[in-house]
Amino acid sequence: MTSTDTLIDLPSLAAAVRERRDAHVRMLCDLVAFPSLLGQEGDAQRYMAQTFERMALQVDEFEIDDAALRAHPGYSPSLMSYAGRPNVVGIHTPRGAATGRSLILNGHIDVVPVGDERLWSHPPFSPVVREGRVYGRGSADMKAGIVSYTLAMQTLAALGFEPAAPVFLQSVVEEECTGNGALGCLVRGYRAEAAIIPEPTPGIMDAQLGVMWLTLQVQGMPVHAAYASEGSSAIDFAQHMFDALRRLADQWNHAGCRHARYVDHAKPINFNLGKLQGGEWASSVPTQCEAQIRVSYYPGVTADDALAMIRAALAEAFEAHPNKQAFHWTIENTAGFRADGFVLDTQMPLIRTLSQCHADLHHRGPDMVAFTGTTDAKFFNLYGKTPAVCYGAAGTSIHGIDESVAIDDMLDTTTVIAWFIARWCGLNAI
Repeated sequence: MTSTDTLIDLPSLAAAVRERRDAHVRMLCDLVAFPSLLGQEGDAQRYMAQTFERMALQVDEFEIDDAALRAHPGYSPSLMSYAGRPNVVGIHTPRGAATGRSLILNGHIDVVPVGDERLWSHPPFSPVVREGRVYGRGSADMKAGIVSYTLAMQTLAALGFEPAAPVFLQSVVEEECTGNGALGCLVRGYRAEAAIIPEPTPGIMDAQLGVMWLTLQVQGMPVHAAYASEGSSAIDFAQHMFDALRRLADQWNHAGCRHARYVDHAKPINFNLGKLQGGEWASSVPTQCEAQIRVSYYPGVTADDALAMIRAALAEAFEAHPNKQAFHWTIENTAGFRADGFVLDTQMPLIRTLSQCHADLHHRGPDMVAFTGTTDAKFFNLYGKTPAVCYGAAGTSIHGIDESVAIDDMLDTTTVIAWFIARWCGLNAI
């Protein structure tokens, strides 16, 4: 029996989710307490594997095979070994008739660095519940989303139901720098008729930009600082080159250059000088400098195309420099994101069904969001033949100080995901 209308109603489901408020907060605080920074995701992933085991899901825990990923067009150059940093997938196979549509629920366990910890009101990995919010690094981006899809499945089970189709709960690593965790699931063979990623999103994400990490290497000519005007500072020249990239970003942001989906954004394209290091000695003009830069580009543009335009802009800036003969430079995607963008058809069944589930709860339709960054949804949409959207509690101060998420928003996300499961996968009584 898989008729959602006769098995469950939204008010009962919403009430059941609200009754599990404490369970939501407890699991989110447990996850935030794991400092699952790049390279340190192992303990949090063991927690997720144990959680899926207690839910009677089949657990597939596997380390990413970097060599197997390198030939894939969605691969981004990795930053470190994947040993001890597994992906974890909880697999639901219906005990009753498999009559519905399959679903992937995907979330990333990794979090970004905290910055200067002295700026935080509380230690970033010591979660704090205050005024209806959970504070801590990763609370919104995106451990609340993992909690929501986990509790959605648990709530349905507590009410006596299972999805009448396969459902795959993916907890993946390295979304914040390569996306190779989600790509690893794709290469391992995971597919479904839809995917939802509960990333912090003020609506349903139907578009995202391409994003690439680039390393600019500069060599200059050193002299004693007492005669600095006679030298050629690699650091100063790196700044000169980045100024050229800022001008290129301004060109791409110009109304005549914009992708149609991004015409309403104030500044969709952002180039970020995220890290700059160079020099050898306080009293020497620096010989070398390395700049790590994040760039973005529009859907329909490939990473190769974007990099070619960037190199052309830098070559022009190099030629214009009055002392160009003193410098040597290269720019490459040596590690990190190499991720193209996409735009979805908002009339596809996934978006229409999820929009209706949102409207059923909130009595209004969701906004469609054209994101100016990248998410793991790219792998599903570009390479996996699995339509995927991001939809989750928006949160505040993502990648910033005192990151937080509203508990009520997290509960709403859980309710909508559970309601979507009922409508998309169908339900069996258990």
